[in-house]
Amino acid sequence: MLDTWLLLLLVTAIGIGWYLGQRSSSLLSQQHVQSALQQQYYKGLNYLLNDQPDGALDAFIEALDVNSETLETHIAVGNLMRRKGEVERAIRIHQNLLSRPTLPREQLHQAHLELAKDFVSAGLLDRAERLLEDLIVDAPELHKTATLLLLEILQDEKEWAQAIEKAQQLLPKKSLLKAANSDPVIIRALSHYCCELAEQALDRRDYHSARKELKKSLNYDKNCVRASLLLARAEYETGHYEHAVKSLHKIRHQNLSYVSESINLLKLCSEKLNDPQSFQRYLSMCLDLYPSVSIVLALAAEIQNSEGDEAAAKFMGGELKRRPSLRGLDKLVALHMANSQGKAKENLAILQALISKLIHSKPQYRCQHCGFSGKQLHWLCPSCKQWGEVAPIRGAEGD
Repeated sequence: MLDTWLLLLLVTAIGIGWYLGQRSSSLLSQQHVQSALQQQYYKGLNYLLNDQPDGALDAFIEALDVNSETLETHIAVGNLMRRKGEVERAIRIHQNLLSRPTLPREQLHQAHLELAKDFVSAGLLDRAERLLEDLIVDAPELHKTATLLLLEILQDEKEWAQAIEKAQQLLPKKSLLKAANSDPVIIRALSHYCCELAEQALDRRDYHSARKELKKSLNYDKNCVRASLLLARAEYETGHYEHAVKSLHKIRHQNLSYVSESINLLKLCSEKLNDPQSFQRYLSMCLDLYPSVSIVLALAAEIQNSEGDEAAAKFMGGELKRRPSLRGLDKLVALHMANSQGKAKENLAILQALISKLIHSKPQYRCQHCGFSGKQLHWLCPSCKQWGEVAPIRGAEGD
């Protein structure tokens, strides 16, 4: 804590020294200003040494006049306060900057943006929105930065239609639906915004609107796995099982690592179509392309149903030799338990309990952008706020 404030003191002191050196007034006036600033400087130092950082901050800010040369220092101090969680103090610093109309327009815009960030940190989203809307109109140099921050707010508020409208402003005007000419992050976000609207439509059984939004989603990003999953759900719920299967099969071309997310619905479709053989052939093809524990387990269940426990155990044993995994071992132990008795079955039960405990202690998904991990698939990473970056974890402890 003290080291941080000493660093702040050093930066501020340097800024004061530079400022004093740049004064272009008379010698007498310069000496008078320097004396006043020195008094404020030592006042701040006294606060700091007496472990009173609030008073020290006020003194240093008062000592360092606001002008175009010192603005960056004030902004840096305000940002430090925001990162430390002292948002009220950050707001006060940045509002103080906006009260100086003599500052250049671009610098006022920068202070404007920082104040919006303060309001976001404080949870004052309505006030932040108003500031950002003003910036988008009045500050061309900050248009993208302000729009991206506004998109984060709209995402938190689940205002998906507004988010689409704002995100489209960041795309080339003549190629709204051409990902090749646009920012891939914005394209991915737009695709997921449409998926959010589609999910809302599915929840109220408005399948026409859901399909319409999912078509838009795939127009933005043809590799959006989420859109294919939702479209398959819409087709399944309306009894179009073959269309649902077709949509789910697209996932292997979009991103093989998400095939595991399609298995349960594919299984349901195969049951409705009374076609378990096609389901098993598809899983075998996917396993050859992309080794996955989820696919192995689904195949083992199919073999168990059609050929029995022994054949399923043999299959699992072979797969475990090639690709060891906790979930695979858990399934193999369960198959052997079903055909064991007495002490052997008790020992296998103990082993399975231990394996299950290990499995439940491990995350199943990880963000490829920031490393956030958890047990649920989040299309929007809770940590870095990136869309479509959370995927199943691979390896012995994952998929």
